[in-house]
Amino acid sequence: MTDSQPRPAAVAAADRLWRPTAEQIRDANLTDFRGYASRRWQVELPDYAALHEWSITRPDPFWRSVWDYCRVIGGWEQRTAVESFDRIPGARWFPGARLNFAENLLRYRDDRPAIVFSSEQGHRRTISFAELARQVARCAASFRRLGVRAGDRVAGYLPNLPETVVAMLAAASLGAVWSSTSPDFGVAGVVDRFGQIEPKILVTADAYVYAGKRFDCLDRVREVCRQIGSIAHVVVVPYLEEPALDGLPGAVAWRQVLQDAADEPSAFERFPFDHPLYILYSSGTTGPPKCIVHSAGGILLQHLKEHVLHTDLKPTDRIFYFTTCGWMMWNWLASGLAVGATIVLYDGSPLEPTPQVLFDLIDRERITIFGTSPRFLTAVQKAGLVPRETHDLTSLRVILSTGSPLNGENFDYVYSSIKSDVRLSSISGGTDLCGCFAAGNATLPVYRGELQCRVLGMNVLVYDGDGQATVGHKGELVCASPFPSMPLGFWNDPDGSRYQQAYFNRFPGVWCHGDWAEISEHGGLVIYGRSDAVLNPGGVRIGTAEIYRQVEQLPEVMESVVISQPWQGDVRVVLFVRLRDGLLLDDKLRERIKHQIRTNATPRHVPAKIVQVADIPRTRSGKVVELAVRDVVGGLAVRNIEAMANPESLDQFRNRPELAE
Repeated sequence: MTDSQPRPAAVAAADRLWRPTAEQIRDANLTDFRGYASRRWQVELPDYAALHEWSITRPDPFWRSVWDYCRVIGGWEQRTAVESFDRIPGARWFPGARLNFAENLLRYRDDRPAIVFSSEQGHRRTISFAELARQVARCAASFRRLGVRAGDRVAGYLPNLPETVVAMLAAASLGAVWSSTSPDFGVAGVVDRFGQIEPKILVTADAYVYAGKRFDCLDRVREVCRQIGSIAHVVVVPYLEEPALDGLPGAVAWRQVLQDAADEPSAFERFPFDHPLYILYSSGTTGPPKCIVHSAGGILLQHLKEHVLHTDLKPTDRIFYFTTCGWMMWNWLASGLAVGATIVLYDGSPLEPTPQVLFDLIDRERITIFGTSPRFLTAVQKAGLVPRETHDLTSLRVILSTGSPLNGENFDYVYSSIKSDVRLSSISGGTDLCGCFAAGNATLPVYRGELQCRVLGMNVLVYDGDGQATVGHKGELVCASPFPSMPLGFWNDPDGSRYQQAYFNRFPGVWCHGDWAEISEHGGLVIYGRSDAVLNPGGVRIGTAEIYRQVEQLPEVMESVVISQPWQGDVRVVLFVRLRDGLLLDDKLRERIKHQIRTNATPRHVPAKIVQVADIPRTRSGKVVELAVRDVVGGLAVRNIEAMANPESLDQFRNRPELAE
């Protein structure tokens, strides 16, 4: 069956794995918002498709509605949501509006839990909304005494702790710019990032634990401070013990940060909508990380829209995402506080001390929305876990997944082995927008292998090679109109040329995201991988996820990476596999792998070479780095090695004799 041929209705129905009940549709935030917008603007919005079309063709009333419906705290007299909407980049969002990001996240001051924290070591803490506000006020006062002013950078080199959220909100309350990375980065990786933005304060922990091993941070921090002269003060959070602060410039203990300030309510200064809030970093391994600057207003509006309308987050929810502080999903999770929901933080390995640890967490903390990744789902499936038989999971109503494409077998595993009545929403976007282009929807069905919908206010399309929108065919994922969380730009890019080149050179005036995708007959989205990693044997473009989906169904294969290798005037597909411990790749298994791919994809997808390796290179956020492997195989240097979680794994791809045949 070709891409352009519609599937029979019976096949489409078989692919539907979940559908909302009438009660769930009635009670969804999205349904309420659709009625609100329809009444306010006197427009017929009978379903999600109509609402989405209205949101992208009438951006001013749509984004005004998001501001009001989500009860953004701020001054806004002009009541115009967007100017110069025809310019991308260049649109101006909420001109004249003033707000404070932290004020919006700290709007609740009651005794309900704002943050619930657990760690691999078994530590647990709860912080109420009232206590969170008190700690942020004290931390902000201490930062102010240490010289932090609006526009200064405050950097976090921290595990996923409550203190990390407190420090971020304290910086944001002052109009400072927050930037964080996880403590598993070495000195070079930290300097590559923070060295570009010159922070005034560095907040760090003494140490952390991952997979049962302790890792100390302060010796690395001392070296970082020697290389980044802008750091005037190091604030140290005692995670594992009370550390020695010698050799750290302007060292301040976290206890002192919280004790030296009086208990006075924060007086939130409000800043323009486009005041900088975050600096995030590209995770690619093809060059130095880009420092992506995001605005306070853009992040707040984008995250409120995604949390309230797409995730269906409510104040009664407990939302969790497995993430480090170096991934945008940490920033996304923190914004759940603006809804009044409890955010659940976890620090440590998701598979230690047992592979059941996160399912234990769901039951113990009554998590309602659980965020994970395809890698985790594949790992627990291959570990033989059947959580529906070992855990209660009655609190759980939504599973979110991102980081890489969620394949059909992951969908099958969730519904057969985790929970049959859960809404599984694969979401996709990126650090570039600190949000989503496609996300969940409490009012629509879940179809196997598909992201439920393109998000509101985002004119997401798939372009063919001629720049024409297409449905039912693979192509480049683009956004053809501006949106509030478009970056302000890159740090140290005064003329905007690097920013322009990153997103707008492929199709002028259109954001080209770099994903190879397809819009489905249901209006959902299928992601096939990064377009710069697309395989092209014989001129046929193949997304890498199409091969992963088949290979990783085999019980012998734990994970894989596939690349294209120049060969005899064309390219050939080369597949590297990591097998279960103790297994060796022989001709029989090679043939099984090829048969699996040929039968369930096409003969074009079958690799010319299949090679066993001991490990698969990944970024610190868990993404397979096809381009780095391709460069190593081709004898090229790999830049930005520090973005990788296991850079040593690249050595096994060099000078492989099998690849010279």
